[in-house]
Amino acid sequence: MFTEIICNKPGASGPSGLITFEQNISSICTSNGEIKSRAIVKYSAAPPPASYALLQEKTDLKLPPANWLRENPQLGSAGTTILGTSSKSKPFSSFGIAYDFIDCIGDDVDVVSDSENIKKLMKIPYSKSHVSMAVHRVGRTLLLDELDIQELFMRSSQTGDWTWLKEFYQRLIDQKWQRKKKSKEHWYQKAILSKFLYYSINGGGAAEPAPDNRDECEQENEKDEFSSSWPTTFTSTSSDVEESDALKQGLRNDFVRNIMWTFEDIHMLVGSNMPIFGGGRYPAVSLRLRDNNKPINILTGIDYWLDNLMCNVPELVMCFHVNGIVQKYEMIKTEDIPHLENSTFSTRVVKDIAQNVLSFLKSNCTKEGHTYWLFKASGSDIVKLYDLTTLCEEEEEKCQNPFTLPVAVLLYKVASNLMLTARQNRKHYGTVRTLLLNCVKLLDQERHPQIIASAHYMLSELFQLDEPPEDGGESLRAGGSEDSYSDEDREEEDLSEDSDDSGSYTNCPSPQDDSKAVAVIRSVGELSVPEKYKSTHLIRPSCAFPVSQDKEERCRHVLSYVLKGLKAVDGSIKKESDLPAADPNTPIPLKYEDRSATGACAAEKGISLLLERAGPLQADQKHPTRSGMIPGSWQHCMKMQLFLKASKAYYVLSDAATNLSKYGRALRYIKLSLQCYDAYCSVSGTLHPQVLQFHSQCLSLCGDIQLMLAQNTSNRAAYLEEYSYQTKEDQEILHSLHRESSCQAFNMATDLAMDPECQLFVSSKCYEAAYELLASDALKDHTSDQLAQVLKRLGNIRNEMGVYYMNQAAAMQTEKEVKKSVSVAEQEMWKKSFAFFEKGMKDFEAIEDSTNTALLLCNTGRLMRICAQAHCAFTADQSRAEFSPEEALYYNKAIDYYLRAMKSLACRESHPAVWDSVNWELSTTYFTLATLLQDYAPLSRKAQEQIEREVTEAMMKSLKYCDLQTESARQPLYQYRAATIHHRLASMYHSCFRNQVGDEHLRKQHRSLAELHYSKAVSLFLSLKDAPCELLRTLLEWVAFAEFTMASQSSSTAKVKSLTGALEIMTDTRYAFQLIHKELLEDEPDSSDSAEPPATSLTSGLNLQEVMKLTGIFEPSFSFLLLQLIKLMTTMKRKPSKKDEELLKTYKNVYSKLLRAEKSTPLISRVQLYMELLQQLAPQTGSDNTD
Repeated sequence: MFTEIICNKPGASGPSGLITFEQNISSICTSNGEIKSRAIVKYSAAPPPASYALLQEKTDLKLPPANWLRENPQLGSAGTTILGTSSKSKPFSSFGIAYDFIDCIGDDVDVVSDSENIKKLMKIPYSKSHVSMAVHRVGRTLLLDELDIQELFMRSSQTGDWTWLKEFYQRLIDQKWQRKKKSKEHWYQKAILSKFLYYSINGGGAAEPAPDNRDECEQENEKDEFSSSWPTTFTSTSSDVEESDALKQGLRNDFVRNIMWTFEDIHMLVGSNMPIFGGGRYPAVSLRLRDNNKPINILTGIDYWLDNLMCNVPELVMCFHVNGIVQKYEMIKTEDIPHLENSTFSTRVVKDIAQNVLSFLKSNCTKEGHTYWLFKASGSDIVKLYDLTTLCEEEEEKCQNPFTLPVAVLLYKVASNLMLTARQNRKHYGTVRTLLLNCVKLLDQERHPQIIASAHYMLSELFQLDEPPEDGGESLRAGGSEDSYSDEDREEEDLSEDSDDSGSYTNCPSPQDDSKAVAVIRSVGELSVPEKYKSTHLIRPSCAFPVSQDKEERCRHVLSYVLKGLKAVDGSIKKESDLPAADPNTPIPLKYEDRSATGACAAEKGISLLLERAGPLQADQKHPTRSGMIPGSWQHCMKMQLFLKASKAYYVLSDAATNLSKYGRALRYIKLSLQCYDAYCSVSGTLHPQVLQFHSQCLSLCGDIQLMLAQNTSNRAAYLEEYSYQTKEDQEILHSLHRESSCQAFNMATDLAMDPECQLFVSSKCYEAAYELLASDALKDHTSDQLAQVLKRLGNIRNEMGVYYMNQAAAMQTEKEVKKSVSVAEQEMWKKSFAFFEKGMKDFEAIEDSTNTALLLCNTGRLMRICAQAHCAFTADQSRAEFSPEEALYYNKAIDYYLRAMKSLACRESHPAVWDSVNWELSTTYFTLATLLQDYAPLSRKAQEQIEREVTEAMMKSLKYCDLQTESARQPLYQYRAATIHHRLASMYHSCFRNQVGDEHLRKQHRSLAELHYSKAVSLFLSLKDAPCELLRTLLEWVAFAEFTMASQSSSTAKVKSLTGALEIMTDTRYAFQLIHKELLEDEPDSSDSAEPPATSLTSGLNLQEVMKLTGIFEPSFSFLLLQLIKLMTTMKRKPSKKDEELLKTYKNVYSKLLRAEKSTPLISRVQLYMELLQQLAPQTGSDNTD
């Protein structure tokens, strides 16, 4: 075998504070193939190997050297006992190693054990001696410890423990068990080996006579060997501190070195006490003492070979003696040990044995927390595996398993260690959960509340509350399936044996005495068969982590663990307060108040508590808490963590319920969250910035919920039912909270009120408290993004409150039976609304939110318009008076706010929807102002000309903001408004033209403007298909304007021209009548029964009364135009052309039909007649008929 030391470097401090080093060695043995071995020394308490002393021939090893049994670092623990190269294995030696190298446990390492146990397992097929080992599983790792039956039963006879196992052993395995004493030859060989090692480090030390009390020493050591080496940890103790000390004392890692040994594909963490010396051709050798009269057998050879492989020793130095007299030395390379005479063995077979034994154990030792017993009787070929935990549970009298606590602590430690990496790699979650569940299952809550509470807290930490699970969830499940969230449902499944893996061990019928065995190897010879059992790489524990996309399910799981943790903490607090014992089955009422009568005023009284609790606490806790906890104790620290975790879980539940519009449930959850936070504040001296930041999120969410409740008043009964519901788990958590706090600080914020004003007020106060918290010195450098979000919410709630009071004012105005001056209550509403809008604008300006600033400016403009409407003046008979100065003032203020909103947005591209809304409101305000000025002109205060100028200016500005180009839902409205504006301007100029006397230039200007606006109005009304009455009225007014113009003309030719133009305008009414006729046809069954239909609107929206009125104007006007044209064309002096004659004939024909028409015919028939007559006047446009 070729051995090479690759590296030798210093490392970190080891378990005992000594310097550790890692030393790698790659070993290849050629014997029926290659064997791969790699060892890394993880920790060593021994100094660098010193050269051994070569003893002179004839040295008598029966005489002790001068330094015998004195402590020596070169020999380690072997120096203080006559037991030789390795002291007696302690029953928990593997746990001591595991505690010191917790990073390796659970996944990276297959086996943790004393090197002696490893060797014993690999020699099973060759040895007739008995094997008795305790096996424990932690994740993928197996812990092996010697279970000394003799010592165990000696203890049983003294203490009464393990009596059930002794009886079981005698009944099924050895019916005549009795203690077997070691022979004197055994102690003789141990003694001369110990003296030989001391001689080897003593150099030329002179031999001294053995002390007279040698036999006493040997007897004392013999007594020590059988005395109890079991830690006192597992007897009942009075406190956790005592248990902790005892645990540390009994589970120390006493090995000289700990080695990470990889043998083929098996990774083992082993402890070794073998002394290593320098000298020879290599930097390290092992010393062995052999009786020259006894040849080396195969068991000894395997023993030497494995020791050297595990300890990186490339050479063996053998000292031969006869009756204790040194004869000679012989040096043997490690790779040559398998070929020694009389001890030849196959390294491949040893490898196969190791792999088969490990596969057997991993496939059958499947339940974490259980103690398994691997047993082979002396001289037997059968190896049996028993589950001692199950056997113990079957006993009528429950017996304490001494392995329970160290196993539970190890499970806890491994889980704790994995939690540190689990946050970055969630594939460990399944393993951590399984470890912690098994840990909790093993422990008694009354005796180990700290571990149980901490384990439950870690279990709650596994469920991510602040982020969704990864897509698919494969990294969480670690190969498991997505199943139920219930611990009770999954626990047995997670811990059950894999039937495929264990099947190969029970393929033979079991005799009666094997009925209690988990698995049996029928013959140790099977272990030598290559791959007789499955490869270790195919065997993995089932560590499925339940994955759920449902937030509520995850949170409920978290809360169940928090509750168990709180129960463990509460049960451990010795000093109980004077609080009466609460019944966990009695619900704690969630207070419901109907404050609709008192409104927001009542909320003012309790809001100071909200702000007081929101701030950071300054003083550290120095006195016991309400329940008697001492600040700084583990109970105190654990309760703070559990309270905070519960608060976060309830927050996530509340947020999820809010997203589902379950606002009653959401308010209940946020109340519970804030109650948990209140209890946290009661036991915490100072609040970490992250805790304060989370609290601000809770307050913000509470504000959101109260706002939603105010906006959704129709489902109040359902919200009240949701709010009042309580689970038993919530009740029990509340009872635990009340042990530390009254939990009343946030009642005002979380009570369910029925008054929207109160809910809006509470919502605003929650946001204000959240803002003050984020703006405080403790958080001002941490929460810029969150601060912006809270400011946006604050601006929004102030907008909502402004709108609420604005709507209240509008409602008061509408409900007035008698129009009178503005009331004090209305003015109060205006002031409140305006104040909230102003504050909201400042909030949005602080975060440079121009869009929302524009919206608030727009709402303020609307408020000004409501104020203007309220100042509308009325006469004594309740008719509308002149347009008042107050109205003008408020309308102009509204215009100013709308213009500021436009300026805030800068351009339409910044936010098209808001821009269009502001643009529409601005156009509407200008239009309303102009319309009121025109219809209710303040002639008592202003001249007619001034009013006309103001009307024109306002109309033109309204027209400026009519967006006729952009395609949107408002485009038809803009077109209608623009047409109305042109119609009103045309009417105004028409009136001015009629009333203007003297100034001919001004008359011409008014005439020109009237014709221009009539033309534009008709053009826009023609583009609309739902305004036939407006089109007809505009055309008739335009015809009247043409008739008035004609009346002032003296020339017949000019009159004919004017009348012809008027008739052309009249012909355009055909389109309006087509639309009217179409709508009348759709409602014909309702309107054709009588000649005079009722003066109501049709289902299409057509006002029949308006149509009747307009047709009453149309027919005389049409008749007048035709008559005047016929008269003028008949009396003209010049000879008419052929075209004029045809026109005259047409006019006469149309006029004749118009005169003969029955006045009592139904409206639809008259409209049909008008369409036909107009069609005759314009035959070239007949294709435009839409009927």
